[in-house]
Amino acid sequence: MAYSLNKNKYLLAPESAHLRKILGDYLDQDSRNCFLLSLALRTGGRAQELLNLRIQDFNTFDQTVYIRGIKNSNDRELPLEPRYFEQLMRFLGSQPRESELAFPISYHRLYQIWEFYRPVPKKFHSLRHTFAIELYQKTKDIRLVQVALGHRNITNTMIYADYVYSQQELKKLIL
Repeated sequence: MAYSLNKNKYLLAPESAHLRKILGDYLDQDSRNCFLLSLALRTGGRAQELLNLRIQDFNTFDQTVYIRGIKNSNDRELPLEPRYFEQLMRFLGSQPRESELAFPISYHRLYQIWEFYRPVPKKFHSLRHTFAIELYQKTKDIRLVQVALGHRNITNTMIYADYVYSQQELKKLIL
């Protein structure tokens, strides 16, 4: 049976907007955690992919982040919005370095942070699905979503196009 997407597996637009507001409000007090969650929402990176990020994975010339794929997915380089990228670089540059990792915390700690900030009781992985759905809605380019998520097989990515299409078509027919 194919993986199916439903409203419990991604953040709805108001939930996503609420999370962005929360992260903006707490950015000065809790920079590391807000940047990490925001990066998840802006890249669709898996939890471990984000925790594996090293300082040198951020390209200041192109303002991109290089994500090494896990779970047999492709590596990818994703652009970040310039203002956000500059804020993130200032933050990373101001941190004492005991390691080359950008966010030297455990997987367990990331989940505690997510539990604290999440706007609704959905999994951290919902940020990846949210990124994919928002990117597909914005571009209608399933191949671009495939590249951005690092999927080797387009079949894995098709769930987003199928889901968005079926939701839009059902609304047209029913409403």
